[in-house]
Amino acid sequence: MATEFLHVGFSGYVDANSIVAILSPDSAPVRRMIREAEGQNRVVNMTYGRKTKAVIVHSTNHITLVALQPETIVNRWRSQRAEGLASE
Repeated sequence: MATEFLHVGFSGYVDANSIVAILSPDSAPVRRMIREAEGQNRVVNMTYGRKTKAVIVHSTNHITLVALQPETIVNRWRSQRAEGLASE
């Protein structure tokens, strides 16, 4: 399977094939998950100093913090996959 990258803002890209979940950082369980991952050096902060608006969980147990809304990321992912299917 070819690696697909998903643009998550501010010149940041993540491996779209490894995404397990895209979450809002507002709930206590998600904040706890981020804290635990930070303690194990599994967090990639791609907010560039802005407020974290989405948390991407990867199949490698890494977590990416981004400054885009979860809906925006999902819409980009869907349009990217639609473009890929149309080009096949």
